[in-house]
Amino acid sequence: MRLLAKILALGLLPMASAFAASQSTVLDVKNMTCSLCEVTVKKALQKVPGVEDAKVDYDHKTATVQFDPAKADTAALVKATTDAGYPSTPRR
Repeated sequence: MRLLAKILALGLLPMASAFAASQSTVLDVKNMTCSLCEVTVKKALQKVPGVEDAKVDYDHKTATVQFDPAKADTAALVKATTDAGYPSTPRR
C-alpha cells in the first residue's frame, strides 16, 4: 500500500508544480459595449504567450486570466486588451 501511495505521489508531483506555477489576475476592461466585445477581448488575451485561460465577463466588464508568470505578466495582458481597443487595468 505504501508503494502505491509513493507511486501516486510521484506521479502527481509534477502536475502539482505545473499548477503552482500559474498566476491569476482580474482586469477591469473598458469599452465593452456588447457581447461580441467579450469574444474580441478573450481572443486578444489568448494570443499572449503564457496565457492558459481567459474568462471575460461582459456584464461585469472584467477579464479573469490564468497565466504562466515565467512567460507573461500583467503588463502584457493590459497591452493585449488595449491594442484590441479595450483598455484595461488590473483590479487591486
